[in-house]
Amino acid sequence: MKKICVIGTGYVGLVNGTGFADLGNLVVTVDINEKKIEQLKNGYMPIYEPGLAEMVERNVRAGRLHFTTSYEEGLTDAEFVFICVGTPSGVDGEADLQYVRSAAETIAKTMTHSLIIINKSTVPVGTGDFVTDIVKNTQPKPIPFSVVSCPEFLREGSAVQDFLHPDRTVLGSTSRQAAEAVAQLYLSLRAPIMMTDLRTAEMIKYASNAFLATRISFINEISIICEKLGADVTEVAQGMGFDKRIGHHFLQAGVGYGGSCFPKDVKALAHMAQTHGMHPQLLNAVTDINNFQRKHVILKLDDLLGELQGKTVSLLGLAFKENTDDIRESPAISIAEHLLERGAIVKAYDPVAMENTTQILPAIVMCANPYEAVQDADAVVIATPWNEFKQLDMAKLRDAMRQPILLDGRNLYEPAKMIDLGFNYRGVGRGYNGSGVTESLRALVD
Repeated sequence: MKKICVIGTGYVGLVNGTGFADLGNLVVTVDINEKKIEQLKNGYMPIYEPGLAEMVERNVRAGRLHFTTSYEEGLTDAEFVFICVGTPSGVDGEADLQYVRSAAETIAKTMTHSLIIINKSTVPVGTGDFVTDIVKNTQPKPIPFSVVSCPEFLREGSAVQDFLHPDRTVLGSTSRQAAEAVAQLYLSLRAPIMMTDLRTAEMIKYASNAFLATRISFINEISIICEKLGADVTEVAQGMGFDKRIGHHFLQAGVGYGGSCFPKDVKALAHMAQTHGMHPQLLNAVTDINNFQRKHVILKLDDLLGELQGKTVSLLGLAFKENTDDIRESPAISIAEHLLERGAIVKAYDPVAMENTTQILPAIVMCANPYEAVQDADAVVIATPWNEFKQLDMAKLRDAMRQPILLDGRNLYEPAKMIDLGFNYRGVGRGYNGSGVTESLRALVD
């Protein structure tokens, strides 16, 4: 059993802290937010993540997981301390390291024995050196320590499974001994462990997220071309994916990516490149395409409804993806904001994200279920691919609407079936609009 301190109780900190406790370690999780710590002590989860509440409860009951606002309590007898704090986007897209700095300074002032400090937060390349300098310069007296970069690769909605069954663990450090000590924590997960230098480990995280975001923006741009040429992007993606060099993952066209990672990480990587005199054309294009994909929904509604002022548009889904209550950078929130600015009445339903949404967009009318949400609606937008929405009684949904306009932003339904049910259906790149294709081909021949 190892004694581990985790700084931060967000998605990364809470999942990792609980996961290490579940592996048999003694974990103390520290957060300066007194309300959040009190909630956790009382069994209330500040986030929705499948399987996490049960795991927290089990490890608290077993005495392996503790929550506190005290760094002193967290660092007492600890061998490892994980920094799992937020790194939000700054004004120019750069990662804001104020919370990392604060955590490093407090660790330096509090530590009384040798520690291995692990950066788990997504941080700019060079942050390992930054943390090393902060700790050295802040310590009241010199105490040996090492810094290891161990980027997280958890997906919201499946974070518990991702912790227990990772694709790999990446460790970067100037101290091979420290990296090997951290590797021991992960051995029981039986996944590949890669050891490298600090900056390479930090770059692996950014490059991974940027590549996945690029795949999403690529297929979304293809979807718009498909709409114009009458092709079906879902079949295009399937045909592409059979090529082993390409694969099927992250080729689902939709309303764009969101969440706490992809948007800010792509911007942060682009900012790092720009500050070093480079022009990150691809990264900038990935962000531009993602932003346009949300506006494209509004353009479709303009085409279908004519005037949005006074029209009722229902959103099914508010979280940026299924199985989470996280609305950060959610496409649904962006779409709702555009609709409200245009004078539309916005009604919505989401299984778990309505409370979070009400705090930032109180003008949205929240509903108890999908059928209530679409009552007397002029159009409905499927914004989050919850499994619940795949099981809806679509005839009942149609009958509740003022106009049967269905904009399927996640391609959950078969276009032909929806049209047969009487919907004016629009998917994403589903080839329902082939007008102009014949003329274009004729022009090429001529």
